[in-house]
Amino acid sequence: MRRKFLFLVADGMGGWPGELDGLTAMEAAETPVMDAMAREGLLGVARTIPTGMPPGSDVANMALLGFDPASHHTGRGPIEAAAQGLELAENDLVWRCNLVRVSTYASDGVMLDYSSGHITTEASTPLIRQLDDQCARCSDEFAPFQLIPGVQYRHLLVQRGAADSPEAKLAIRPPHDITDQPIGQDIESYRSVPLLWSLTRCAARLLEQPGNTTKANAIWPWGQGRALTLPSFADNFGLKGAVISAVDLIKGLGRAAGMDVLEVEGATGLLDTNYEGKVAAAVEYLKNGGDMAFVHLEGPDECGHGGDAPGKAEAVARFDARVVKPLREAFPDAVFLITCDHLTPVSKRTHVDDPVPFLLWGAGIEPDGGQRFSEAQAKASGLSLDPGHHLLSWAIKKAGGL
Repeated sequence: MRRKFLFLVADGMGGWPGELDGLTAMEAAETPVMDAMAREGLLGVARTIPTGMPPGSDVANMALLGFDPASHHTGRGPIEAAAQGLELAENDLVWRCNLVRVSTYASDGVMLDYSSGHITTEASTPLIRQLDDQCARCSDEFAPFQLIPGVQYRHLLVQRGAADSPEAKLAIRPPHDITDQPIGQDIESYRSVPLLWSLTRCAARLLEQPGNTTKANAIWPWGQGRALTLPSFADNFGLKGAVISAVDLIKGLGRAAGMDVLEVEGATGLLDTNYEGKVAAAVEYLKNGGDMAFVHLEGPDECGHGGDAPGKAEAVARFDARVVKPLREAFPDAVFLITCDHLTPVSKRTHVDDPVPFLLWGAGIEPDGGQRFSEAQAKASGLSLDPGHHLLSWAIKKAGGL
């Protein structure tokens, strides 16, 4: 009988020493299950961010799913558009569009909050629809634009027919990379494209009106690119696979690769996500014909961006206790690959391109002497995979196939 494959990803779990009492949050967290698996399995590191590419979750998770970002990545926006099943023309430009809070939407402004206080989907959806109606499509001037609601603070801006336009090359920084930093260089980039500048200024004016009771006071288009296409995951690996995540980024990668995308009620992408619901979805899928479940948790990354070291350690501990433990109990004969997509050090409050630690566990995997699952022990193993998009195929082969 074919073995099942559990690919468990705690987004941003890795970090740097000094996050908590000289330790990384991963080292400080209570992780008895992963530590036991480390003693019984293999540890190593993988470079999920190709040299010269930005250390984003879009690039890193594409690599984890076995696709070379250098060949397939077009931008963050197109991946999230794929999650929504948007129909795009070849020459359309798609932006990821955050609802953010800035000190002032001007050259002397500062990025205060990339998530507008982790605005809820219920609060953000009517705002985006209002902005689309009153800014993006209120006149012929803005006809190429369409704002599309997403989840929480994460939305989309579609710019029809603009894939070869000057704005396609704008280097707007991800807002989560510049918390508490000046936004002047990005404002000047927006200013360089009159239509885009007019749109964003219209949004800022509207969001400043008294009727808006949320913390959002600006939109932040970034991560733009052409529509995403990926090879078939099933054809590449011979596996029927599914992705389970709260975030559109992961869902988009899954849809683009022809994988099943499992929706879980109460999955928030935060520390309070529906862990049990994600586990139940994975169990049901694998027990009903699925071969691989890619289970993604966003909590550690969000805590890293927030500079919350205790919260990050708690997110890692919950991952161990409420995801890894029940799945190992449900599938004791499965192969487990556990990792993070990138590191999000609390001191940095954003992603870095360091190689990520991984753990491979299952029958036939010879232990390599590791005592616990941590960044330092993974690095000390001497096992390093570069490029990281080979990790999945390497793991399947190392496990003797499935």
